Amino acid sequence: MFSGKENIILFDGPCHLCQGIVQFIIRHDSKSRFRFASLQSAAGVRLLKEYGYPVDKTDSVVLIKGKKAWHKSSATLRLLHELGGLWHLAIVFFVFPKFIRDYIYDLIAGSRYRLFGKGKSCPLPTPEIAHLFLLK
Repeated sequence: MFSGKENIILFDGPCHLCQGIVQFIIRHDSKSRFRFASLQSAAGVRLLKEYGYPVDKTDSVVLIKGKKAWHKSSATLRLLHELGGLWHLAIVFFVFPKFIRDYIYDLIAGSRYRLFGKGKSCPLPTPEIAHLFLLK
């Protein structure tokens, strides 16, 4: 059940790299602080609109925490920090200016389909992890 206190990660559903990152987060999220929605899902589109992001762009992860939202490198670094363990050290990369971090992010995002592949749609979560996904 979604309480509204969790971090919500919006990701590009058909992207194989993005799917792998979601699985990585699920495996390392020992405190179950993250919920997920595909950018293309009804929940993803609703949240994008609510937080002022364009609904037709799927080249950025979006992290929502309470009333705040971040995208691109800021979202990535914050979610790694939230994972805890050694991943929280990712926060040190905030010393680099956002335009540099986002430039590197955009290079990876721009070639993610070519390097990692793209499915026709976002696969449905297994019953064991379905509760972590927002669909509506």
